[in-house]
Amino acid sequence: MSYHKIRQPKVSDAVEQQIEKLILEGTLRPGEKLLPERELATLFDVSRPSLREAILRLEGKGLLYRKQGGGTFVQNNLWQSMSDPLSELLDTHPESQFDLLETRHALEGISAYYAALRGTDEDLSLLKIKHNAIELAQNSGDLDAEAAAVLQYHISVTEAAHNLVLLHLLHALQPILESNIKKNFKLLYTRQEILPKLNEHRSNVLNSILARDPEGARDASHRHLAFIEETLLEVNREQSRRERSLRRLQREDSASVKY
Repeated sequence: MSYHKIRQPKVSDAVEQQIEKLILEGTLRPGEKLLPERELATLFDVSRPSLREAILRLEGKGLLYRKQGGGTFVQNNLWQSMSDPLSELLDTHPESQFDLLETRHALEGISAYYAALRGTDEDLSLLKIKHNAIELAQNSGDLDAEAAAVLQYHISVTEAAHNLVLLHLLHALQPILESNIKKNFKLLYTRQEILPKLNEHRSNVLNSILARDPEGARDASHRHLAFIEETLLEVNREQSRRERSLRRLQREDSASVKY
């Protein structure tokens, strides 16, 4: 029987893996600047040469980059898997807005389910803060601020789900999702009476998560998005009928002028 020496992992390997973990779980975000080397070495309790070796390898992997005299940063393009041309193409096709709502059913429903199942007390406290931020933005009357607040709330729900693939998929879709939420609000705000119902649906999702009711959270999420979809379809139908009426009136006016 032959024996092999157990190779002790290098310190730089352990540091590299720790930084990768922080990036993967979203603690270190794209574009974020790392602490200065001295502080980072102290935090990891390693020598600065070991830290530099780990950072160099992470640069080689395309996860980090250095700015001359400006420090080390997480790559900006980690979540930019949906190209700008594709985002613009989807944004200009009305039917894609409903396709995205269907996609949100899957993503937000499963995120709400796992947030209720796995969310820590700290996660749930943050969710309440993010939910309150939506109400504040809504009271300000700023649609852009409200859409941004809703998106940040959904990101917090997904973070509370503790599923890294879901989290990074959401971030990759972030520009398209934010555009979708803004467009939906512009149509929904044409019918002020539905806004209290919209808020009620969103609160039902949150309350189910806080009650740690996974099935209830997923069902509430689906009801919330189904309500948005049904309302948008009705608003679109109303606009289509109004446009037809206006065309008929214009045609009749033109005819009366001729005769």
